Amino acid sequence: MPTRTAPSRRLALLVLCTASLMVILDGSVVAVALPAIQRDLGFSAAGLAWVVNAYLVAFGGLLLLAGRLGDLLGRRRVFLAGVALFTVASLLCAVAATPAVLVSARFLQGAGGASATAVSLGMIVRLYPEPAGRTRAIAVFSFTGAAGASIGMLAGGVLTGIAGWPAIFLVNVPIGLAVLLAALRVVAPDRGAGLRAGLDVPGAALATSGLMVTVLAIVGVGEHGWASVRTAGAALLATVLLAAFVRRQRVAATPLLPPRVLRTPDLVAANVVQFLAVAALFGFQFLLALALQLLLGLDATGAGLAFLPTPVVIAVVSLGLAGRLAARYGARPVLVTGLGPAVVGFLLLARLPADGSYPVDVLPAVLVFGVAGGLILPAVTTLAMAGADPADAGLASGLVNTTQQVGGALGLAVLATLAASRTDAVREAGEAATGALAAGYRAAFAVAAALVAAALLVALVTLGRRRPVPAPAAAGVPAEPVRCVA
Repeated sequence: MPTRTAPSRRLALLVLCTASLMVILDGSVVAVALPAIQRDLGFSAAGLAWVVNAYLVAFGGLLLLAGRLGDLLGRRRVFLAGVALFTVASLLCAVAATPAVLVSARFLQGAGGASATAVSLGMIVRLYPEPAGRTRAIAVFSFTGAAGASIGMLAGGVLTGIAGWPAIFLVNVPIGLAVLLAALRVVAPDRGAGLRAGLDVPGAALATSGLMVTVLAIVGVGEHGWASVRTAGAALLATVLLAAFVRRQRVAATPLLPPRVLRTPDLVAANVVQFLAVAALFGFQFLLALALQLLLGLDATGAGLAFLPTPVVIAVVSLGLAGRLAARYGARPVLVTGLGPAVVGFLLLARLPADGSYPVDVLPAVLVFGVAGGLILPAVTTLAMAGADPADAGLASGLVNTTQQVGGALGLAVLATLAASRTDAVREAGEAATGALAAGYRAAFAVAAALVAAALLVALVTLGRRRPVPAPAAAGVPAEPVRCVA
C-alpha cells in the first residue's frame, strides 16, 4: 500500500472517529428521552425497553459478521454501507409515529452501527502500519468509545429539552451525510479477499443468531429476572447456537472465526480483560445516573452534567498521554496502570451514603474513572489488534467490538439485578427506601470493583510482558500524536 501523507491520514482518522462517536452516542443518548418517547408514541412500560433493546440486539449480534465481511468485501465498502444504513434509519426514527416503526428503525440503526464500527479498527491498522503511529491513532479512536456514552447522556437531555425527542435522531442525518462524503474523499478504497475466499454462511448464521439471542437473554434478566422461564430459555438457546457455531468452525473449510485467531494469546487475553473491565464500567454509568437522581435529587440534565468531568479527563489522558506512554513503555504497563485506579474508583462508590453529596462522595470517583478510562481502552485495544494477522484485521476488530458490547450488556444486567435484589432485601429488613437504594448501589459497585480486579489479574498473568520497540515513522509522517476533534 502506498504511504499516505500525514494530513490525509489524519483526515481519514477524523472521519472514522466521527462515525464512531455518532454510533456510540446513539447507544446512550436515547436513555434520557425515554419518558418523552413513551408519552408521545404511547409505548407500554414493557414495550418502551425495546427502544434500547432493539438497537443492542442488532448491534451486538452483527459485529462479528460485519467484521468478516469487511475482510472479504473491503472494509471501506462495508463502512460506507453501515454509515448509510445508520443515517437512513436515524431519519426513520425521527419521523416514527408508532411504536412498531420506531423499534424497527432502531433495529436498522443497530445493524448500520455494527457494520460501520466493526471494520473501523481494521481500517486504522491499515492507515497506520507503523506501531508508534498506530498506538497513538488507536488512543484517539478509543477516546470516542470511552467518552461517548457519558457525552450521550448529556446530549440526550439537552436536545430533548430544547427540541423534543426526534432531535436526538435527526441530528445524525447531517453528520452521517458529512461522514459519507468525507469518507469517499479521504479514505482510500481497499481490496478485500473476495467472497470466493469463502464466507462460512452456516457459521455466520449460527454466530449472528447466537449473539443476538445472547443479548436477548441478557436483556431478559432486566425485564423478567434471572429465574424466569423466558430468561432461562433464551440462555439455553444461545448456548446451543454458540456451541454449534464452535463446532462448525472446527470443520468448515473457510470458517468465520478461524481457530488460528483464538490461538493468538494476547488477542484472547486482551478480549477477556476488556470483557471484565467494560462489564464494570458500562454498568457504572447507568447505575450512577440512577443514584444521582434517586439519592442526590438531581434532574436528568443535572445527572448528565455530573458525568461531564469523566469525558474531559478521558480526553486529556487518552489524547495527550496514553499514546505516548504506550509507545514508550508498551501497552501492557499502561493497561495495568489504568485498571488499578478503576478498582479504587469503584471502592469509593461502594461507600456511597444515602445522604451523600456530589462533590464529596461522587466527584472523586468520576475523576478517577476519567483517568482509568483514558488508559484502559486504548491500551487493551492496541494489545488486541497487535495480536491479529493483517488479513484478519477486520475480524479482530469485530471481535473486539463484540466483546465490548456483550460485556457491557452483561455487566449492566448483572449489576442492575444485583442492586435491585440487595435493595429489596434491605427494604424487607425494615430499612427506609432511600437507605435501601443506597445499599443496593453499594453492593453493585463492590462487585464492579471485583470485576476490574479480576481483569487486572488476567492482565498481569497472561498478557505479554515484552516491551515493544516502535518502528521508525514512515517517510513524511511526523512523530507527534494524531489529533481528532470529535
